[in-house]
Formats: sequence, structure tokens, C-alpha cells
Amino acid sequence: MTIAVTTPTGHVGSRVVHLLVQAGVRPVVLVRDPDRLDPALRELVDVARGDLTDADFVGAATRGAEALLWVTPDSVMAADPVAEMTRIGANGAAAVRANRIARTVLISSVGAERRHGVGLIDGLARSEEALAAAGGSLLILRCGFYFTNLLAGLDELRAGTLTTTMSADTPQPWVDPRDVGEVAAARLLATDWSGVAVQAVHGPADLTWRQAAGVVAAATGRPIDLRVVSDADLRAGLVAAGLSEAAADAMVGMTVGLRDGYVPEQLRSPASATPTTLESWAYAVLRPLLR
Repeated sequence: MTIAVTTPTGHVGSRVVHLLVQAGVRPVVLVRDPDRLDPALRELVDVARGDLTDADFVGAATRGAEALLWVTPDSVMAADPVAEMTRIGANGAAAVRANRIARTVLISSVGAERRHGVGLIDGLARSEEALAAAGGSLLILRCGFYFTNLLAGLDELRAGTLTTTMSADTPQPWVDPRDVGEVAAARLLATDWSGVAVQAVHGPADLTWRQAAGVVAAATGRPIDLRVVSDADLRAGLVAAGLSEAAADAMVGMTVGLRDGYVPEQLRSPASATPTTLESWAYAVLRPLLR
């Protein structure tokens, strides 16, 4: 079986590559910088060096693939992230169509079912639409809030604060992206599914931001003060940090679209629950980084 994997150095993609190798598969990895690959895996994968914004590269790199993991790379530093994500999704769909790739697993997000008005997630919605129309079978994994998003705020956590524009007491699904990778790898290795389907990946529990701050504080041994700020304050901070106006709007738009009564299209169930808790992840990952 030939399986192509995008973003193989990311939190999800790297886990998928490792599991495929353990399953006896030699995946094709589409990567911008091969030096970022795990050196121990370099001899166990086929490397295709290029950028997912290059349609010709994507088409050539996935030729002969029977299955594809499609993960949209972080585009937040682009001048217009949603437009770039839309273009990247179109390149993936064109490759699926041209190469007749039988099965694609797409990593998406809760909120993409809204299609519009969810900021950066709108780019994932465009990928869902493009790949669903590409002709192959498609499994869309709509994931909760990644634990690893907290890594972007390490300096803030060291100072004892955690900031959000979400309501402090509204629960939402939180998930370890390594668990997302395990779900994706299992479905890539399976050959007995077809059609277009959506599967939620919601982690082990829904947490409020207040609960999450408490969990992180307990796991790291540091007091954490939760700060709920306005959309305007977040936007101003993002622009000051160097993001474009469109990128800042896309980042702010994610939380705007996922609050005020939002409920994921698929509710929590045994099929959507994954095992890793925020507590165990924070103890293993955050605690050493905050010493």
C-alpha cells in the first residue's frame, strides 16, 4: 500500500508517519524541509520535497498513492490565510482527482460545518468541499481544540497567565493531536470504507477554559490566572506581533464563530472520544518547558 502524508513534521503528521512505519508501510512524505524529519525515520520513508501551495508538486508527489493524509499547514503568517488555505485545499483535490487516489483522510476542525463565519476554520471548510467533490472516498476528521495550541503561549504561562477570548465557563472539546494522528493512521490503513463521511475527534472530555487553567496549574505546579480579553484586544495584539490584518481577523474569527451557543455537529460519543487527558499531556509536555 502506498500512503502519502502531508505535514509529516507536524503534531498530527509525525504521529501518522511513525505509526505507518510500525505497520510496515513506507509512506511518501510531502515536506518543505526534510531536515525537520525525525532522523531515525529518514531511511524508512520516501521524501518528496516541496510546498503544498505548488499544485504541480502535489500532483507529482502523490502519483501512485492509494491513500492520502491531507493536513493543511499553518498559514497564519500568510497575507490572507483563508485564501491560502483554500488554494492549498484545491491543490489537494486536483491531485486526488488526477491521480485517482482512492481514500483521503482530511484533518479539519469543529466549526467547519458552519462553512462561513469561523475565521481560519473557513479555510478548512473550503478544503472539505473541494476534496468531497474530487471523486475519491473522503473521511473528514473534525477535531477539537489541540492541547498543543497552548505551546504558543509559553512565555505567558511562565508569567502565570492564560489568555482567551472564549467564555471562561463554556465547555468545548480538547484533544491531543497525537491521538488525532492515531485515529487518522487507523483509517488510512483500513481499506474497507468508501464514500464521504465525517468523524469527530473530541478528546476525553469537554473542558471550560477555567477548568483547563486549573488542570494546567495542577500539572505544572504553577499558579495560572485565566484572563478573558476582548476580540479587539486580541486583534490588536496579533497585529502588533506582526500578523496581517486579514490574518488577525481570521484568528479572532475562530473564537467568534465557536462561542455564543455553538454546539459541534457531532456530539461526544465513544467513536469521538480519545484517551489522552489534558492533565497527563500538561505534566509530560508543559511541565518540563515551564521549569
